[in-house]
Amino acid sequence: MSRLLILLTAIFFSYSIKAVEVTDLYQDILKVEDKSRDARLSASRAALLNVLVKVSGDPNADQNALAKQRSKDISDYMLKFEYDEKADGTLKLVVKFEANKINALIKELNLPLWGTRRPLVAIWLAIEDNWRRELVTQESYPQLEQLIYDTAARRGLPVVVPLLDLQDRAIVGIPEVWGNFSEPVEQASSRYTAERSITARLYKPESNDNWVLDWRFTNDDLFEANRLTGDKQQTIALMIDTLAAGLAAEYAVDPSSVNSLTRAIFKLKGTQSFVDIELAKRRLESLSVVTDLVIRSRDKETIYFEVSHTGSVKDFKKALELDRAFEAFVDPRAFYHITSQNNLEYIWVGK
Repeated sequence: MSRLLILLTAIFFSYSIKAVEVTDLYQDILKVEDKSRDARLSASRAALLNVLVKVSGDPNADQNALAKQRSKDISDYMLKFEYDEKADGTLKLVVKFEANKINALIKELNLPLWGTRRPLVAIWLAIEDNWRRELVTQESYPQLEQLIYDTAARRGLPVVVPLLDLQDRAIVGIPEVWGNFSEPVEQASSRYTAERSITARLYKPESNDNWVLDWRFTNDDLFEANRLTGDKQQTIALMIDTLAAGLAAEYAVDPSSVNSLTRAIFKLKGTQSFVDIELAKRRLESLSVVTDLVIRSRDKETIYFEVSHTGSVKDFKKALELDRAFEAFVDPRAFYHITSQNNLEYIWVGK
């Protein structure tokens, strides 16, 4: 059901956003043996460390000594908890944390801060088993497909494993994925409004007990740049972890600048009404790096926002890249277009 919701959300917003708003970054779900206080405290402390991994994008955040120490004061960060008891007797604890307090802890630990708006990644995975090649789907390899979603959820990374129905297969087949033919894969991925696409191939070389998994983004040059070995489950989980860490490095706010507060003038063109202005204001306020926002002035063409944000202007612009509502403004009258890292002139393109 969660996979379907992600897919439907992505399709519904295909003309408005380039990323998925991850709504469960500040919660974790863990299996517990019973409802005793000791079991709840132990699971809640583990949940806090898991949330630090999701929010920071740092795969080693849960190993931070100070983080482990802070987890002992779990009540300082917890918003609420509840139990999810299944018909088969399985008991899980759902722990939700206060976002502001987690973000403050992230800063204290000098970890990066990765916002809630994250790129949706389409994962095309082909497996060669006993000389037969097949693409991973819910029907062909349900356990591996579930592993992809579970590992990605643990890292707060929105992913989609393509349906590979007739519409997909009219564009992409095993050869395109195995050989990483970028154009058809990216064309098929656009159906899912994926911001990024990866192709991966999993196989076992002769006289080798380990599986080999080669993967890459469709715009990269070589598979071998990302080669993993191990059993099937290990390599797939490690691929997702590596993928999440790479995207976090690209989009998360640098820990060296996360504590700094910067003010900038954000110039927005293209608004047609007060409704547009209010929508733009709310979209800007939803960015994780933005701490305050006021409208300073406006003229016939431009709204001037004063934005207070953490990190650098580069961090602010990286957050904007994931929202299709804003596009960098290019003056059509200019003979040469000169880009500046500090230029914050954008155009409003839609809700």
